[in-house]
Amino acid sequence: MKRFILIFVGLLCFTLLSALPAYSESLLQKAKSGNAEAQYYIGRAYYDGNGVNKDYNQAFQWFKSAAEQGITEAQYWMGNCYENGEGVKQDDNEALRWFKAAAEQGYAEAQWNLGLRYYIGKGVKQDYNEAFRWFKAAAEQGYADAQWNLGLRYYIGKGVKQDYNEAFRWFKAAAEQGYADAQYSLGSCYYFGKGVKQDYNEAFRWIKAAAEQGYASAQCSLGFFYEKGEGVKQDFNEAFRWYKAAAEQGYEKAQFNLGNCYFWGHGVRQDYYEAFYWYKATAEQGDAKAQNMLGYCYSNGQGVKQDYYEAFRWYKSAAEQGYADAQCRIGNCYLNGEGVEKDYKEAFRWFKAAAEQGYAYAQNNLGNCYYEGRGTKQDYKEAFRWFKAAAEQGIA
Repeated sequence: MKRFILIFVGLLCFTLLSALPAYSESLLQKAKSGNAEAQYYIGRAYYDGNGVNKDYNQAFQWFKSAAEQGITEAQYWMGNCYENGEGVKQDDNEALRWFKAAAEQGYAEAQWNLGLRYYIGKGVKQDYNEAFRWFKAAAEQGYADAQWNLGLRYYIGKGVKQDYNEAFRWFKAAAEQGYADAQYSLGSCYYFGKGVKQDYNEAFRWIKAAAEQGYASAQCSLGFFYEKGEGVKQDFNEAFRWYKAAAEQGYEKAQFNLGNCYFWGHGVRQDYYEAFYWYKATAEQGDAKAQNMLGYCYSNGQGVKQDYYEAFRWYKSAAEQGYADAQCRIGNCYLNGEGVEKDYKEAFRWFKAAAEQGYAYAQNNLGNCYYEGRGTKQDYKEAFRWFKAAAEQGIA
């Protein structure tokens, strides 16, 4: 359940394993004689394959022997075995029991795990207050996972009163340990001025730290910083690079932004086919903006053969999600009979939906409908009202 920071995974695993004694006959004899610490080490050796072939069944039996003698680490690993069904049948209730035993002895990782279980209601009734209590216990021991989760609880106000200052404090504690999630959250605090004075330079610094660890949402945000020139000098080439890094991990927002880079030629040579590819990847995940742009590509034959029926289909998907530009475009499809049979009433309906969201082009089109009596009864007063609304936004 724990998310490790990717850049440190190999080093961390090596460090932890090297700190534990490997399997040996002398250690095994100590374990067999009832030495609880040796039983735990033999369990870990079997679990990790440290000096012996991995064997979860053996690991579980040795963890159990040590855990029943009160070895905290063994109790925690018993929880892991039950949680993952390793060496024993998967059992959330037993996992909870052993995690709780270790947590009550002050084992930080168990406290964090217990907090997470209370938060999501796994093996126990959901309880945000209990989740907060255990996150806090682990966080105060310097456990980065828990510090970040505690910061989130303060940020969203679950299990505790919302407090951006406290959220910032705990995000910072975890971020300074190199925890990517927390670095991204800390950068967001600086960007929006939550719990700290707004500072785009600091926001950029922390989000860059997370992005360099492969954190996709941070990579996308970093691309945005470079694109807009916030916290750093504007650089479309760098924006493209970071959007691409996140997009290749399947991050939806980055895929759409990368499509825009290719469509407009920002940071890369203009390429409608590549733009279409990335818009389609995002549109198929249900993103309304991408669906709208995919419709535009089909309508204009950019990156794909012109196809009004496909254009209409994608505009409709976006319009039904309330996306105003798509609502206006689907109105035009009905008005002109592109990809669908002409229907002035439907055109009027979609123009009105977009116009009521303040979309200027739709307001102008709605004005025309009232003026000409298309899809609705002719009404010059309503026509004037909507023409005026559009004109005030610079559309005439």
